[in-house]
Amino acid sequence: MSKANFYTALRIVMAPVFFILYFFSKWTGFELDVLVWMLFPYFVFMEFTDFLDGYYARKEKTVSDFGKLFDPFADVLANLTVLLIFVLDGYMPVVFFLIILYREMGIMFIRMLASRKGIAIGARKGGKMKTVLYIVAAGFSLLLESGVRLGYSPVDHFAWLAYVNYALYTFAVIASVASFIDYLTHFSNVWKKTENDV
Repeated sequence: MSKANFYTALRIVMAPVFFILYFFSKWTGFELDVLVWMLFPYFVFMEFTDFLDGYYARKEKTVSDFGKLFDPFADVLANLTVLLIFVLDGYMPVVFFLIILYREMGIMFIRMLASRKGIAIGARKGGKMKTVLYIVAAGFSLLLESGVRLGYSPVDHFAWLAYVNYALYTFAVIASVASFIDYLTHFSNVWKKTENDV
């Protein structure tokens, strides 16, 4: 297995494990500080594997069918798993999550249609930006929750942090919708061009 495919597969495995680690204390009643300290670096590394798989695929020229298929899947799985956590824990509005979920399903459908026509829909700047905003918003919520679990609730001392948290998810949702429109427009233009060329 190439390094690129290894990091893609690793992200797929890490996503559900992160979910379990996050809720372990709440499910079992055991408060383990070590888990709290583990969560943020674990989260950062999981998201960083998205960079690593692309980096090694280009560096070692190991772009594969597995990577083309599973890299977008790994991204969606990791992002939705993390965002679902913060919906369940009250940091992210459920409506925001649904918008992002529908967006991700829509993009997968577009890619499926495109592949049937032999059209490659690569990553676009808007898609990369929304991913960064997902990570920033989720990372901020994770820091807030980590403070709570370590006995210091940041929001109790600085109420405005709750508004910052909400604003970050708002920006993420706006970027998500905007990038979907961008992908849809791009796909529509390419589709029409292929139809005209037939």
